[in-house]
Amino acid sequence: MLSEWELWACANQVLTTHGDKAPLHVAARIGAQALAGDKAGIQTWQAIARRIAQLTGKDGDTPLQ
Repeated sequence: MLSEWELWACANQVLTTHGDKAPLHVAARIGAQALAGDKAGIQTWQAIARRIAQLTGKDGDTPLQ
C-alpha cells in the first residue's frame, strides 16, 4: 500500500488530470484491478477514491481545497 502522502498526491493528480470525470477514471481502474485479481490494487484505488471524495466534499463533509 502507498503511504498517506502518496495516496493524497495520487488523488490530487487524478482530480487535476480528469476533473469531474475523476470518479469514472477511478471506477475503471478498480474494475481493471478486479479483473486482474489484484486485491492490493483494488484497495489502493479505493483509498484514492476516498481521498478524492474528501477533496471534493462528496463524502458529506466540507471540501479540503
